[in-house]
Amino acid sequence: MSSSTKPSTAASEITKEGEFRRQVSSFRSFVEPGPNAEFPAEAGRYHLYVSYACPWAHRTLIVRKLKGLDSLIGVSVVNYLMGPKGWEFTSPDVVPGATLDNANGAKYIREVYFKADPEYSARYTVPLLWDTKKQTIVNNESSEIIRMFNTAFDELIAPEYRGITFYPEELRPQIDELNEWIYDTVNNGVYKSGFATAQDAYEKNCRALFQSLERIEEILSKNEFLLGKRLTEADLRLFTTIVRFDPVYHGHFKCNIKQIATGYPSILRWTREIYQLPGIKETVNMDHIKKHYYMSHTQINPSQVVPLSNGPNLDAPTVKPAARPY
Repeated sequence: MSSSTKPSTAASEITKEGEFRRQVSSFRSFVEPGPNAEFPAEAGRYHLYVSYACPWAHRTLIVRKLKGLDSLIGVSVVNYLMGPKGWEFTSPDVVPGATLDNANGAKYIREVYFKADPEYSARYTVPLLWDTKKQTIVNNESSEIIRMFNTAFDELIAPEYRGITFYPEELRPQIDELNEWIYDTVNNGVYKSGFATAQDAYEKNCRALFQSLERIEEILSKNEFLLGKRLTEADLRLFTTIVRFDPVYHGHFKCNIKQIATGYPSILRWTREIYQLPGIKETVNMDHIKKHYYMSHTQINPSQVVPLSNGPNLDAPTVKPAARPY
């Protein structure tokens, strides 16, 4: 398959039954502590490619911030608008919040994929973790990148961040269980609803999504976070979907049985609490989020008109953690 015909949009992941099927990530290596690792943890060696619009990339930005990795791992941010060639790098003078490619000087993220593998034939997704020494992609699976950021660099970060973990050993079975059904029905469920091209596929996935939101509301009506008073990876993975729900998924993806602002008071309280934690707000760029979805998915919104609402006010009222949550 030539580079000009390789898929760059989710339309390539729609089955003949009208169901959205997300591709499996291709690069699955790990950064690990110790000089003998294939990809050893080193300050300044790795570079993260993200989109502020993408919920999967947003996860990695949050963990990078909460683990104090800002000075160790560089970041390049693509333009919010995804065109025929996929994610593009743009000067911040043209698109505030975007950057040029600070690691490889590429024009498009696809060029970074081809640099790592000239025969690459899947989609050109973010996030993407790049090794500047070996000049290759380490990993492009968000769930694995956040696990690396959680522990691999602990010997290199400031003392106040060492030992912070969002995947504590004693809670791993519960986190894994939450991640499994929340990913399928909520994180990916909004996409399975929004990209469905058949009525049955849409209704099945939309109803499953709201059944899970009801389940989450029940959990959070009794707990500060999904697993009690401890902020975990499960919360962070869910947060990046919920913060996009009312301004994007409710309308654009037809996930419109309820809104977070008016239908789920416990989820809204939880969203505000996470958003108000130090460093989280700066990872949420609602301008990029809304413009990406409403302007890039022309098969859903051909006019490219972007709605005004940013969803519920997450700055107020103030929601203070009962104790330090992590």
